[in-house]
Amino acid sequence: MKLLVYGAGVCGSLFAARLYEAGVDVSLLARGERLASLRRHGVQLAEEDSPAVRRVPVPVVEHPDGGYDLTAALVRTHQVDAVLESLAGLEGDVLFLLNWAAGAGPLGAAIGHERVLLGFPALGGTMDGDVVRYRAANFITGRVPMPIGEPDGRTTPRVERIVRELRTAGIKAKAEPQMVAWLRTHAAFEVPLGQAVHAAGGPAALADDPDAVRGMLRLMRQNLAALPTPPVPRAFTALRTLPEGLLVALLRRFLRGPTAVHSGLSDVSPATAAELARLAEQMRAYAKVR
Repeated sequence: MKLLVYGAGVCGSLFAARLYEAGVDVSLLARGERLASLRRHGVQLAEEDSPAVRRVPVPVVEHPDGGYDLTAALVRTHQVDAVLESLAGLEGDVLFLLNWAAGAGPLGAAIGHERVLLGFPALGGTMDGDVVRYRAANFITGRVPMPIGEPDGRTTPRVERIVRELRTAGIKAKAEPQMVAWLRTHAAFEVPLGQAVHAAGGPAALADDPDAVRGMLRLMRQNLAALPTPPVPRAFTALRTLPEGLLVALLRRFLRGPTAVHSGLSDVSPATAAELARLAEQMRAYAKVR
């Protein structure tokens, strides 16, 4: 499989580097200063706060073309329109590994419905200059798979092939038959969480404000109640059924832990705010349809 990773941020860089180290024929698309850095140094990786940085010489390109079997788009929600414009008219399947609550319709309308696959990257970290600082695997994160699925829920040969090749490359992936519902459930949780963290100035600062955590939880519950289908995974139903006090305590503990600190939650940049705003807009749209 010849693969193009579209997007050289934290998740795209990690994804491309792991595939390259596993022997996959992969290229990484980047632009501007990020492209120049990757050409000079390759993908630079460090585990959390470790001073040790390793360089992975992933091939980089500036523009997509039709020579790839699969393009994996790992960009922010508000950047998807630009990706669609550059991929329209090309050939090959496109796997959108990102935050997306609008369903596959807008994606397929731009590039062809038959090309669209949906998923979410089970990767996390932060950018430290040009170095990607990724979170160390633990018992919980090591068990979280990368879900991939057809928009209509079918288990097709192409999904099975992609999952199989990613597993061979050491990436824990699984076929998810309810990918649209999965992404909407994640957005229902992610938007209040991300906006509360952004307003507080970081996950640890939010953890120190129990009233803000309580308000965030109530918004999560409202969003989950507005979903057009039951939450996927079903475990998210616990956010609506467990006692508020218990959930506030668990969320504050999570926000202080290394999984939250060494993840995209620590990024309180304007780009994060723009992504959360686009996700919230998508959620409001399907709530109105319902």
